[in-house]
Amino acid sequence: MTSSASEQTAIPRDVQIKAGSPPSERMQCMEVWGGNQGTNRHLEMTGLETWIFSEPHQSDQSGGDVYYVSSCASGRVTRLLLADVSGHGEDASTPAVGLRELMRQNVNIIKPTSFVQTMNKQFAKLDRGRRFATAVVCSFFSPTSRMTLCNAGHPEPLYRTSKGPWVSVSQQSQELDTNDFPLGIMDDTDYSQITLSLKPGDMLMLFSDAFIEAVGRDGELVGAGGLLGLVNQLDASEPGTLIPQLIAELRKRNPDNLSTDDATVLVVRATGTKPSLKDNLMAPFRFFRPVEDRTELDGES
Repeated sequence: MTSSASEQTAIPRDVQIKAGSPPSERMQCMEVWGGNQGTNRHLEMTGLETWIFSEPHQSDQSGGDVYYVSSCASGRVTRLLLADVSGHGEDASTPAVGLRELMRQNVNIIKPTSFVQTMNKQFAKLDRGRRFATAVVCSFFSPTSRMTLCNAGHPEPLYRTSKGPWVSVSQQSQELDTNDFPLGIMDDTDYSQITLSLKPGDMLMLFSDAFIEAVGRDGELVGAGGLLGLVNQLDASEPGTLIPQLIAELRKRNPDNLSTDDATVLVVRATGTKPSLKDNLMAPFRFFRPVEDRTELDGES
């Protein structure tokens, strides 16, 4: 995909300020969705709904940001992954494929720490001088509405109750250190986790470093604190408009913001829905069937 220089500094076609939320899609049990290409989607799953926007570096076909969502055999376990792999385009495609396979293999596993440790070992086998990744992994168990997060060197997600302000997840959980080594830096690393109890209307925001490396009107980096302040100025009454609002505000400050690096953001909202009786009854039969692959990776059909 090619574009002119003027197009690269404009708000992406999929995220016009006046646009509403993209059409909703229902995620099915035993399914993995995602990839490393540009997207603007709204997914619904048991207990959650998620808006995902990704724009690769300089409007390339694919980028180093990798995003996946999976649903288990009963719909009780939803996993979300956002990773920022070193490199762009084809250079980042091999790790993206490896992460997809891990998502498929662990679709029915609740505990996220073992999943992140396995990811780390996989990256450690790659050329250590060239390859590493930051990542945040969220595992949601719908019967208890508990969201567990592991952070491997990634920008810290934000959290908001249905009526409160946005805060960092560490501030909400009162954990002092929730950010561990990026993947591929050390062979054996224990990853910590934090757990949030989500009530209907509570939200999370995950984002790649392009959002904290944006610059303000004064030319200084926005940074984590500046981004938090900006997000708290947005209208959160319609979650589907949060991403267009955020991108528009950053572009107002500098038209080149989010255009010089891969830019990905996920907004996740708790809905309070529980697995249906049908899904619970069908779970043992789905458990032994292959995971449905709805991923879009560069170089694959």
